[in-house]
Amino acid sequence: MTSPRRAFFLAPLLISLLALAPRAQAQADYPNRPVRLVVPIAAGQATDILARLVAEQLSRSLGQPFVVENKAGAGTTIGTDFVAKAAPDGYTLVMATSAGFAVAPAIYARLPYDPVRDFAPVTNVGLVIQTLVASRDAPFDNLPQFIAKAKSGAMNYASAGNGSTSHLTTEMFLHRAGVAAVHVPFKGAAEAQPQLIGGQVQFMFDALPAVLPQVRAGKLKVIGVGSAERTPLLPEAPTLAEQGLKGFEAVGWIGMAAPAGTPGAVLDKLNEAVHRAMATPEMQERMKALSFAPAVGTREQFGRFIASEIAKWGETSKNARIAPQ
Repeated sequence: MTSPRRAFFLAPLLISLLALAPRAQAQADYPNRPVRLVVPIAAGQATDILARLVAEQLSRSLGQPFVVENKAGAGTTIGTDFVAKAAPDGYTLVMATSAGFAVAPAIYARLPYDPVRDFAPVTNVGLVIQTLVASRDAPFDNLPQFIAKAKSGAMNYASAGNGSTSHLTTEMFLHRAGVAAVHVPFKGAAEAQPQLIGGQVQFMFDALPAVLPQVRAGKLKVIGVGSAERTPLLPEAPTLAEQGLKGFEAVGWIGMAAPAGTPGAVLDKLNEAVHRAMATPEMQERMKALSFAPAVGTREQFGRFIASEIAKWGETSKNARIAPQ
């Protein structure tokens, strides 16, 4: 027979175990209802298309609908902040972008969320290579010729806007190359590209999916890609690193994250499901068609990658003397 004293000490333990049992069962059954996948970018763009492909695969794999919800605005920070403040139960996720998780801390003085403290990384999903392009009539075809031209006279470059990934990538590139150029910001890449094609600006960095159609049409030429190695999406294009800019790497990226405090078992289940999805021939083909490079990894790897990207773009912003907005 249990003594009153022993029962007194056992009671809190039993209460704790009883309280944990439903939570453990909920994690084991995850997901048992629809999951909301927030995309902090407008519908129809490459990130949105990739998110819908991933959501479709996860719905099949995990047996519950993964519903894509677009919450665009403020450089992806509106949708990202929405998920930062959601319940940490695995039923509200965000497509984590380099813009919202790594660039935003460098350009916004008062970001409403902390990309490290307020999120639990799930996995990276795909990389978008930043590509240095020029009009087909530009008087340079490779990096050494570009640097010589930049040193001989003033050049200007387009970007998708002040503080955009294309802007910061160009500033990092100019700093590393030891040359200068005049910044001409536009309201997005769609507005900048015609000016580049027409020769009003001399060069720009943009995501490979955005410039590839114009490259294939012969309206733009690639001076170099910002990936560490040549991309199979455009194997004839040399990297900037192999042309003399050692260690230079600039890629946009899209991953998945959950609110901080989401149970580890749920995060692991999501990580495994995304890995399975990305390994299918269907996803491999669709990624190639969208000009994304697959980049899945562990939760820990993605967390370290996010931290390194925050540091890189913060340093770039500081070197370029870009005042926080």
